[in-house]
Formats: sequence, C-alpha cells, structure tokens
Amino acid sequence: MSPELIGVLGLILLLILFLLKIPVGIALLVVGLVGTGLIRGWDIALLQLGRTPFDTAFSYSLSVIPLFILMGMVLSYCGLGRDLYKAVDNWIGHVRGGLAMATIGTAAIFSAISGSVNATTATVAKITLPEMEKYNYKPTLSTACVAAGGTLGILIPPSVILILYGILTGENIGALLIAGIIPGILQIILFVITIAILIRRNPDLAPARAEKATMTKRFTSLKPVWPILALFIISVGGIYAGIFTPTEAAGVGAFGAFLFAFVTRRLTFKNLRDSLDDTVRLTAMIFLILIGANLFSQFLTISRIPVEVTNYVSGLDVSPYIILFLILVVLFILGLFIEGLSIFVLTLSILHPIVTSLGFDGVWFGVIMVMVVNIGLLTPPLGVSIFVIKGVAKDVPIQTIFRGVTPMVIAMIVCTAILIAFPQIVTFLPDLMRN
Repeated sequence: MSPELIGVLGLILLLILFLLKIPVGIALLVVGLVGTGLIRGWDIALLQLGRTPFDTAFSYSLSVIPLFILMGMVLSYCGLGRDLYKAVDNWIGHVRGGLAMATIGTAAIFSAISGSVNATTATVAKITLPEMEKYNYKPTLSTACVAAGGTLGILIPPSVILILYGILTGENIGALLIAGIIPGILQIILFVITIAILIRRNPDLAPARAEKATMTKRFTSLKPVWPILALFIISVGGIYAGIFTPTEAAGVGAFGAFLFAFVTRRLTFKNLRDSLDDTVRLTAMIFLILIGANLFSQFLTISRIPVEVTNYVSGLDVSPYIILFLILVVLFILGLFIEGLSIFVLTLSILHPIVTSLGFDGVWFGVIMVMVVNIGLLTPPLGVSIFVIKGVAKDVPIQTIFRGVTPMVIAMIVCTAILIAFPQIVTFLPDLMRN
C-alpha cells in the first residue's frame, strides 16, 4: 500500500475509534504507532513511541496547562460560582430576564477561570436553576442560559483548548489567548440580546421581579469577587502587555488563586486535596492526548496527506471563502458526533496548513474553529452540555432543553458569521500585542 492510502485508512480508523468512545489519547497512540510501523517499519515506530512521550512532557511551554488548570480548580472549589452569581444578580437581577442574563455572565466568568465546560455547566446549573425556578422562569429559558454560558469558557482566556491549538499548530499561545477576548464579549452580548428578544416575544418566560438590590448591597456583593477579577486581569493583561509569557502568567494565576483561598480562609484540606486531584487527572488526560497527537502527526507527515491535500486545495480555482465554508461545515458535522478536543487533534494537522496557505490568519482560524466546535456542545445527538444539565435538572425533559437552546445556537452561528466577515475583531488585540 502507498503511504497516502495508509494515511487515509489511518484517519478512517481514528474516526471509528472516536465514535466507539475509545479514549482520545489511546486512539491517537494506536493509530500513530500502527501507521508509522506500516510505512517506515516497526523499529522506527517503536523508537518514536519511546521518544515522543519524553519529548512532549519535557517541553517547557506545556507547563502552562497544569498551572492554569490548577488556578481554575482552586477557585472552583472555593465557592467562586455562588459569589459570582450573587454579585451579578444584585446588579441586573431586577430587570425582566435579569436572572437569565446574570446566569450568562456568571457562566462566562466562571468558565473562563475554571477552563472546563462540563464543570462550569454542572456548577452553574446547581446554583442558578433553583433560583430561576423560584422566580417562575420557564425551564426552556433557564436551562438554555446555563448551557450557552458554559460554552464561553473555551473561548475566553485562559482557554486550555486554545493553548492546545497553539501547541498543535505552532501559533503564538499568548496571541491566541488574547484573541478570544473580544469574540467572547461579542458572544455574551448576542446571548443577552437573544434573551431580551425571547422575553419580548413571550413575557411568561421570565416574570418581572419586584425587589431591587440597594447600591450598598450591590457593592458589598463585589467584595468576594473583585480579587478574582483582579487576578484574571493581572495574568491575562500581563500576557498582553508583554510582562509575562503565558507560562509565567499561569504561574502568577495559580499562586494568586492559592493566596486568595488562603487569605479568605476557604482553603480547607478537602478543597486542596480535591483541586489537586482534579488538576492531576485533567493534566494527565491532556498530556496523554498531546503525546498521542504528536505521534499521530508524525504518522500523517510521513504519509504525505497534509502536503498532498494542501497542494490540491491551493490549486483549486475557487474563492478561499468557499473552501473555508466547506471546512467549517465539515467541522460542524463532526461536532454533532465527536467532542471538541477529538476534533482538534483529528483535523488540525491537515486543516491548519490548508487555511494558512489560503491566506487566512492562523490565530483567527483558531478562534473560528473554537466557535464552530462550541456549537456541537449544544446540538444533538452528542450535545454534551445538554446532558450535563439533564443530570442536574432531572425533572426537565431532554427535548425541552434542546428546544430552549436553539435560539442560543442561532446566536452562536451569527457570531461566527460576524467574525468571518470582520476578522479584525479577532486579530485587533493580537496585532496590537505584536506591535
């Protein structure tokens, strides 16, 4: 068999393994090892299997991952979610639909800090759904807000998936993290507008709330939250200003999280143990995926598939935007069946060279890819976020949650279209940082 045919069969096998729910890292290792063995011989394949884990884990740039994860886990176990929700609720909860909007804001901030869509969705659902039920919010709206808000965490820095994108493609990690800020804010605005439109069309979705928090209560509610926002600004702002590298910013963030938890006396032995345990588990999973991705990428390189596909696409006499549209359609379809991280490691070694050869900015495409993959979190049949919410809101039918989240999916598609039409929205801050 030719190397190209082996490469195609390897991609098909990897896709099948993903659909069979084989762990991503294991699937990548198996396909990469077997494919390399068939093309180059088993001696070379086994040599790469022994060398790749060390070369990957030894990389200094990868230390940004466990540090940012540790920061998020410490803050998550210190009751940050409830404090955030109380603060946002005190400021806008009295507005019709204010609790729903507060849920979006809380989920956006919490998910950005925790870096985990599932953790954010579960935590925010437990906090906000009972509160909205108390004020007679309809489940279609309340569950949709939790699901939509939870997707913002892999867009707003510090986004672990954007860090992985940078590692897998060689794009500047600092630029990628900064690039997600404005699109994240834009997506929040579109979610809030969507909520306002839904309530205007059907006021019964969110009854008006009579009580209004006093100014004293509003500012008091910010007291337990502002150190977290300051920590976020210092770490991400330090990257933007060139004071910190992403790894140094992650170290500052992790130290600041411990300092905050210690000073506020929220750092119990149980919180510390749980946060460290989750950090180790999540870091180990991500590193296994990266090791597998490197081995799989080496296999694809010697199969010549990325080069052949890039040359073929570059030679097509069609608009680059048509090719981009077809790529995004493929990513959307994959997102219906495969979780986002698997899509990244499956496709990036092929898609990134194609996109950059067409003249598109690699950092911009990273944000666009995250936007499209995010949609898969809310759409059947996979809809991971929806099933997480169902696990919390057991009395709400799954079809009700999917029906309620449809307008939010439309808002995400609109946001993606805006970012494609006006790429400067994504590249503005990274360009300033580079200059």
